[in-house]
Amino acid sequence: MQGITVLYIIIAGIAALLVALFQYLYKTVKLSKRQIVLCFLRFCSVFGALLLLINPKFSSETFYTEKANLVLAVDNSKSIQYLDKDDDVKMILNELKNDEALNDKFNISTFKFGTDLQELDSLQFSSRQSNISQTISKLSKLYTGIAPIVLISDGNQTVGTDYQYLKTKDNQPVYTLIAGDSTTYVDLSIAQLNVNRYAFLNNRFPIEVILNYNGSASIASKINIYRGNTLLYSKAVSFSKEKTSEIIKTTLLANKVGVQPYRLELQPLENEKNTANNIKNFAVEVIDQKTNVALVSDISHPDLGAIKKAVESNQQRSLDILKPEKYSSQNKDYQLVILYQPNTNFNEVFNKVNQLKSNFWIITGTITDYSFLNNKQSAYKHIITNQTEDFVPVLNQGYSIFITDELEFQNYPPLTSEFGNLEFTVPHDILLYKTINGIETGQSLISTFEINEQRQALISGEGIWRWRAQCYIDSGSFEDFDAFIGKLVQYTSSKQQRRRLNIDYKSFYDGNDNIIISAQYFNQSFEFDPNESLTIRLTNTSTSKVQQYPLLLNNGYYDVDLSGIEPGNYSFVLSNNSRSVSASGSFEVLDFDIEQQFLNPAITKLQFLSENTNGSSYFLSNYNQIKNDLLSDTRFISIQKSSKNIVPLIDWKYLLLIIAVCLSAEWFIRKYNGLI
Repeated sequence: MQGITVLYIIIAGIAALLVALFQYLYKTVKLSKRQIVLCFLRFCSVFGALLLLINPKFSSETFYTEKANLVLAVDNSKSIQYLDKDDDVKMILNELKNDEALNDKFNISTFKFGTDLQELDSLQFSSRQSNISQTISKLSKLYTGIAPIVLISDGNQTVGTDYQYLKTKDNQPVYTLIAGDSTTYVDLSIAQLNVNRYAFLNNRFPIEVILNYNGSASIASKINIYRGNTLLYSKAVSFSKEKTSEIIKTTLLANKVGVQPYRLELQPLENEKNTANNIKNFAVEVIDQKTNVALVSDISHPDLGAIKKAVESNQQRSLDILKPEKYSSQNKDYQLVILYQPNTNFNEVFNKVNQLKSNFWIITGTITDYSFLNNKQSAYKHIITNQTEDFVPVLNQGYSIFITDELEFQNYPPLTSEFGNLEFTVPHDILLYKTINGIETGQSLISTFEINEQRQALISGEGIWRWRAQCYIDSGSFEDFDAFIGKLVQYTSSKQQRRRLNIDYKSFYDGNDNIIISAQYFNQSFEFDPNESLTIRLTNTSTSKVQQYPLLLNNGYYDVDLSGIEPGNYSFVLSNNSRSVSASGSFEVLDFDIEQQFLNPAITKLQFLSENTNGSSYFLSNYNQIKNDLLSDTRFISIQKSSKNIVPLIDWKYLLLIIAVCLSAEWFIRKYNGLI
C-alpha cells in the first residue's frame, strides 16, 4: 500500500471521528452509553463511506523461475523399424526424457509424428507416412520464445514440403538425432512414378519413371512393366558414379474398361540389400466416356479460368469456354452448361438449354442483366436495386445433397453481386448462405434445385477465383476447392434419380493412402437422417475374408476409416440395420509401402535443417553429446519472472453491508428512544 493511501485513511478516520463527536457529544453535559453507541455507529458508517471513496489496495509481488521448454519429437513411421533402429530410438528417448540434469534446466515435452503430430503416449513405429515439415511448423507455432526442438528421425519424409529449408518461429533451433549411420549401401531404386489416374478407352496414356542409383561402380539393369503376367514394356538401363539417375518415358494402350493394375519392376543388383524399392504397383482406371461441360460467357473474367482448372482437375471432365453465339451453333453434347453473368445475348442459349433439357448453372455478378434473367426463367426472382454488395459465405450444415467438408468457408473472401432479396418460387437446397458484415441474411449464395428433370445451381456472386487462391494459401494446394467444385459438377451433370443412400469412395488406393468411405443416408422424405445406424460389410475377393465395420456420424455424413487393410481387391455392401436400403461397390488396395523404399537415412537434409535453424546434428551413437550441448548452451537459460497481485483492503460488498448495518442500527436506536 502506498504512503499517500495510508495518509488518506488516517485523515478519513479523523474526519469520521470528528463528525461522530460533533453529532453526539458536542455540548453534551452528561455522557450516556446510548450516546457512545450512537457515536460509534456514526463513526463506522462515515469511515466506511470514506474508505469506499479511497478504495485502499494491497499489492503483493511473488517471484518464480520459468525454465526453457525442450521439445522431443520422435518419428513413429515404419521406416525406423525397417532400418532396425526402433530399439535404439526408444532407449535414447527414455534417456533424454528422464535425464535429471535436463529436467532441472528444461520443461520437457514429448511428441510423436507420422502423418500428423501427436502427444507421445507410446511408440509402435506403425505410421504409414511421415511429415517432418508439418511437425516442425506445428511445434514452432505451439511453443513461443526460445524452445529447442530435438528431432529423432531418419529424415525420410514421404509427404509434405521440403523440410530442410524451413525457418522456425522465434528462431527456435532444431537439433536432429539421425536414426541411422553414415554407412551407405549400393542401391538401385524407383524414385518416382508419374502416371494419370484415369485413361480413356483405346487411347495411349503416358508414364514417367525416375530411377536412382546409389553407388560408384558402373552397372546395368532393366526396367519392365507388366499387366498381370504380360510384359508390356522393357528397356535396358545403365548407371555409374557420374550417371546416378535416369528418366524413362513411355506410353501404354488403354484397351480394357475398368481399374487396370500394372507392375513396374527394376531388375535388382546382385546382393542388393533393399529390393522393396525395385517394385512399384500402380493402377489406371480406364473409362469410355467423359463429362463435357460448356462455360458460356460474354465477358473475360478470372472466374472463368478458375472454374476451368477446377473442373478439369478431374481427368474425367473437360470444359469448353464459349461465347453465347458459339454455344448456340454447337452440336457437341454437353452434360452441363454454366451460364456466366447472362445478358440479352444469352437468349438463344436459354432456348437451347431448355430445348435439350440440359442441366445448368447460373453465376450472377455485377454486370448481370437481372431484368433479362428474371424473364428467362421462373425458378427465382432477383429484386433489382442497381447496388452491389459483398457477401461472405457461411456453410449450411443441413445441406444434404452431397458431402461438403472440404473448405472452411467462413475464412473465405466475399463474392460480389447485386444487393437485394432473392425470392425462390420452387423448392431448393441452400448450400451456402450470404452474410453481410457478420450478419446472416438467410439468403442463398449457392443453391441447387431440380425442375422438370433439369438439375440447376445458382451461384449469386462473382469472384470465385479468390476462393481457389484462398484454398492454396490455407492448404498449399488447390485440391480442396477443386474437389468442392467437382462435387457440384458431379451432382448437377448427372441424370440419375436421387437415392436414399449415397456413397463416396475411390476405385483404387495406394497402400499408404487413407481409405475413407463416406455415405449419406436419407429418410423417405429425402431428409438427411442422423439417427440411422449404418454398417459396411467388406469382403476380400481373393481370400473371401469378410469384415464388418460400423460407420460413424461426422459433420452431416457417415464415414468409416479402413486404412491399414491388406492389399487386394475388395467388394462391399453398405446398408442400414434393417437392410431395407443398401448400396454396393468395389475397390482395390495396391501393394505399396512407401516407408519401405528407404535404405539410408537422409543425413544431408537433417544436417542442413539443423544448420539452417542454428541447431546441431548428431547420430544416435553420439546422443550424449546433445545432452552436453543443450546443458551448456547459454541461449537456453531459466528466466526469473515476477507476478504482482493487487487486492482491495476490504471487499466493497462487505463494506457496504457494514455501512448499511451501522446506519440501520443507528436509525433504530434513535427511533426507539424518540430522537427522530
